[in-house]
Amino acid sequence: MKKSALVICPGRGTYNKDELGYLRRLHPDRKDFIAAVDVYRREHAQTTVTDLDNREKYSLAEHTRGDNASPLIYACAYADFMAIDRNKFDIVAVTGNSMGWYIALACGGAATDMNALHIINTMGTLMHENLTGGQTIYSLVDENWRSIPGRREYLMNLIETIPGLHVSIELGGMLVFGGTKEALDKLEKELKPEQGKFPMRIANHAAFHTPLLKPISDHARTTLHDDLFRHLSIPLIDGRGHVWTPHATDMHEMWDYTFGHQVYAYYDFTRAVQVGVKEFAPDAVIILGPGGTLGSAVAQSLIGINWQGMASKEDFIARQKSDPYILSMGMEEQRRAATG
Repeated sequence: MKKSALVICPGRGTYNKDELGYLRRLHPDRKDFIAAVDVYRREHAQTTVTDLDNREKYSLAEHTRGDNASPLIYACAYADFMAIDRNKFDIVAVTGNSMGWYIALACGGAATDMNALHIINTMGTLMHENLTGGQTIYSLVDENWRSIPGRREYLMNLIETIPGLHVSIELGGMLVFGGTKEALDKLEKELKPEQGKFPMRIANHAAFHTPLLKPISDHARTTLHDDLFRHLSIPLIDGRGHVWTPHATDMHEMWDYTFGHQVYAYYDFTRAVQVGVKEFAPDAVIILGPGGTLGSAVAQSLIGINWQGMASKEDFIARQKSDPYILSMGMEEQRRAATG
């Protein structure tokens, strides 16, 4: 009997040093798709995803810049999506984090794989060419993934007092700030270092999902039109937690959201995950690669609603050991469970 699955698509920052060679190692059977992506990149005088994936060494400067990272992550994630064993899993809905919304369009059938690539490559290039502001991550939870009393209120107050600072992404037990460099510098002076990594400034990221990106939205609307979209085949959950269904979706409205709200308003990934499990009650959550960094944010989102009795990191780890609920395709053992 098939299991139902909610699929989650990754955003920027998921192809790191350990992921170098991801396409080569894991997707030798997706040569036609990867070749088509490479042809598109050559036609736009850009480095191919194969060349990026085959580099001898990982380069922060090359692999994290928007015009390279976006299509590379898309190629890995969509190849992973095609590798899910459909004899084992019935995919009931798809969502994603930030750029993952664009990948979700392909997975859910709302755009062809090449139209999704065009959207992703165009937006990634626009972001790179107009690198406005940046992003910093800080934790809302302690090391056992339990909410820290008063933490959210404290952070919201900082947003009110620091000009140019905004909420960018709700990311499970973390809050991603977007803003000008000056605003992020002020923020990081206020925040107490903790858990060995926070506050964390993200390299080569703009102030995604904030009003600072409104010019990018305006540009995208003039170059990317609604004929890139088609009627979806699998329900999609966007960064507001709104569910787009196959038989009740206006494609112009989806275009408007994708290049409007999704670009310059904050992205509630936490809510998207919570809506996904509440509305579709999946037997499993499958996170597409590359990387496995999104797993903690998904788990923290589930803990936030005490999903299936999970109330802490300890509960989640115990559940994963006995009956894994989250399958991260960037992790070898969990990947095998997803691909058969």
